[in-house]
Amino acid sequence: MLRYLTVPVTAFQQNCSIVWCDETLQAAVIDPGGEVDRLIAEMQRLAVTPTALWLTHAHIDHAGGTGEMARRLGLPIIGPHRGDQFWIEQLPEQSRMFRFPPAEPFTPTRWLSDLDTVALGHTEVVVRHCPGHTPGHVVFHHAEAQRCFVGDVLFAGSIGRTDFPGGDYDTLIASITERLWPMGDDTVFIPGHGPESTFGRERRFNPYLGGT
Repeated sequence: MLRYLTVPVTAFQQNCSIVWCDETLQAAVIDPGGEVDRLIAEMQRLAVTPTALWLTHAHIDHAGGTGEMARRLGLPIIGPHRGDQFWIEQLPEQSRMFRFPPAEPFTPTRWLSDLDTVALGHTEVVVRHCPGHTPGHVVFHHAEAQRCFVGDVLFAGSIGRTDFPGGDYDTLIASITERLWPMGDDTVFIPGHGPESTFGRERRFNPYLGGT
């Protein structure tokens, strides 16, 4: 079964999630945006073995610590979709703009596409390409655990911004309604910021989605 711990990092309080297989204790880190020492310490406390870094998208608060963590731990970088190449190339500028520590450059070991799977110990996680916030945004869905790590596509009571380069409101709404809702109302999602919620709750009550 998949287990996880969410650790808010950086001044943006980005929800970095450490996920692991409870049988093998092999772990992945989703969106290591910063505070690498703290994330490594949490994995040591959990007694899990990091095997990969998974990225939903390449905005600085989600990807800023990726290059450093990959270098220090010798880990592959999995994701996002190739549509976020621009944002990876812009990480140094993003660091300066938002006054983050300098982001080490990196090239993903593996780009992700819709309906890819990523392995974690004895379990597999399904990837869905959900553009709109960024062109290459992906989410990670584990059906058995009824959990989805959605980055900045959807929040409790809100949706991702679409005013950054490559963002598109209609595309974002289509990603939510066509790719997230079919995962089921009972699925709990872990957003990039703020508290968890369920798809059913947001489908019914999120003011930006109008009962979709």
